[in-house]
Amino acid sequence: TSTSILKVKQINKRAFRQAFKLILRPPSPFCLACAKEKDLSLKEIKRKLEAAEERRQSEEVQVLKPLPERREHKQEVFEKALENDTFISIVEEKLIVKVEKIKENEEANLAATM
Repeated sequence: TSTSILKVKQINKRAFRQAFKLILRPPSPFCLACAKEKDLSLKEIKRKLEAAEERRQSEEVQVLKPLPERREHKQEVFEKALENDTFISIVEEKLIVKVEKIKENEEANLAATM
């Protein structure tokens, strides 16, 4: 098998084993006449720089855009957790008062029956 820059030559062939030698063609000389020189004017360079700056600013806006929403969400989660903790502490206090009243009533009933 051969291509324009690569030639494959089989060296050794055994049962289930093969060896190959790859022969690379030397590179062709660089043609200066063929190379396309691109002369950029100052106007084109400025335009490209402005376009790059616009892309950077647009990307920055896209990155910074969700930050206030995340901050707001964090605050909402924090407030909800605080509200939940407050509710739990109020319920615990009410439960303790109820349990104490029940104990007092049981003791009073026990004392009344004696």
